[in-house]
Amino acid sequence: MPPDTDEDVVEEDGEELVEPIGHVRVVYLGPVAPHWEVQSDYGPADVIEQFRERVLARLVLLPPHDPQFRRNSERVVRDAEREQLALEWVLDYGEDAEA
Repeated sequence: MPPDTDEDVVEEDGEELVEPIGHVRVVYLGPVAPHWEVQSDYGPADVIEQFRERVLARLVLLPPHDPQFRRNSERVVRDAEREQLALEWVLDYGEDAEA
């Protein structure tokens, strides 16, 4: 479901923020590969699918504690900003996530 605002551009700290065209959630599945799943609530299907492919290519074999994860996750964040997608990370899993 898209945001409920009518404004296209919001200013925050002197920077223009454009309203996202879609929402993507990157979910950590656990220590056994595949580690990641990309979910979407709304947005253009073709943009979301291309973004999903790039995210999985960057994160496919990286658990969150891997040193390379930080660099690649920063690239995912910049990619989401370029595509005007709202990005959410879900890094917990297992019993804690179910409670």
